[in-house]
Amino acid sequence: LAVPLAFLFICRGTMMDLAQFEAWILDETTNNAVAAGMIAMAIFTVLGTIFVAAPYGRYSDSRWGPLINAKVCWVFMESPNLIWTALFLAFYSREESVQSVPNMILLGMFAFHYTNRTLIFPFRLRGVKPMPISMPLLAVSYCFFNGYLQASSLTRFTARDPLYLGDPRFLAGVFLFFCGWYINVDSDARLRNLRKPGETGYKIPRGGMFEYVSGANFFGEILEWTGFAIASWSMAGVAFALYTAANIGPRALKHHQYYLDKFKEEYPKERKALIPFLL
Repeated sequence: LAVPLAFLFICRGTMMDLAQFEAWILDETTNNAVAAGMIAMAIFTVLGTIFVAAPYGRYSDSRWGPLINAKVCWVFMESPNLIWTALFLAFYSREESVQSVPNMILLGMFAFHYTNRTLIFPFRLRGVKPMPISMPLLAVSYCFFNGYLQASSLTRFTARDPLYLGDPRFLAGVFLFFCGWYINVDSDARLRNLRKPGETGYKIPRGGMFEYVSGANFFGEILEWTGFAIASWSMAGVAFALYTAANIGPRALKHHQYYLDKFKEEYPKERKALIPFLL
């Protein structure tokens, strides 16, 4: 996760003033480089997260830095996605892009997810452990680049024809996105409702997609951004989907093993970790 932050300074070599920074973000070469960098970063991320769980939630660890309020962390580290969306719409968009209905639907889907993740989800959390400060600092660097990538792609560097609204890729992708969104939000609610106010600790989640996989919320989010990638049919969308799977897929495997170790024979034996009936 530290790679994108380093990527910025390695590519630029020196700190830049505002005019230079604006010229850089408005260059389509930058957009393409960030997408390629995210795809490459996904490989390193999946290798890392297989062995070391990101230190938040049940894996929170003070060895990664001083612990701070998790709700504040979630707002901070997810906010670049909404900030980039607003900045590009207000100052850096191209007319042909913002007049493209498919582009604006895709941008709306992106903002829809992150409005929940930034402004609603954190304040509904119950009994969540504080995070080490390194976690939001690392995560915000990823969101900085991904927020830029999606917002710039959809408001400046692409303009889909209105006929694309009827394209099977767009229709199938939007359908998968909202299926994934529902699974993700429903699973988050089921996890949240396992705890009464003031309770901590972990219980076996049940109902919904949890009947099939331990990482139902992760499955939903991966499906969501896979749908987004199909609907956008773009390198930016593919980079986002791949990195999402690389980041939270291994976490679902670790959650599954955690449940097996903690609940042993009580845990449903037919339940998979991430992909129903398969994995």
